[in-house]
Amino acid sequence: QVQLVESGGGLVQTGDSLRLSCVASGRTFDTYPMGWFRQAPGKEREFVATTRWSGGGSYSADLSDSVTGRFTIFRDNAKNAVHLQMNSLKPEDTAVYYCAARVRPGGNLNLRNEYDYWGQGAQVTVSS
Repeated sequence: QVQLVESGGGLVQTGDSLRLSCVASGRTFDTYPMGWFRQAPGKEREFVATTRWSGGGSYSADLSDSVTGRFTIFRDNAKNAVHLQMNSLKPEDTAVYYCAARVRPGGNLNLRNEYDYWGQGAQVTVSS
């Protein structure tokens, strides 16, 4: 049984930093995409960041325009994990953040229906 478990959420102030982590169990995802989406109250779940295997132990990363320059996504294959480093947080970053993983090659990784597994979500609240 595959599970994705997020951790690291919390309540912070504008300008603070947080790191979200997602650890997978049940299978390895080292050559498959893993990423993050978020859902604010009353809004649809939206793409935040993703990583795609580039070969040779490296990954390419893609981030949404709203977080580019502030967030970084990176993988830790030793722990079968993906992390989201969030800096310069803003109130509009407040949402439940979901880890997602895919076990098929290719795909449009900005779309939530392209992912096969999801975590339970981690709340991030940024106060002004």
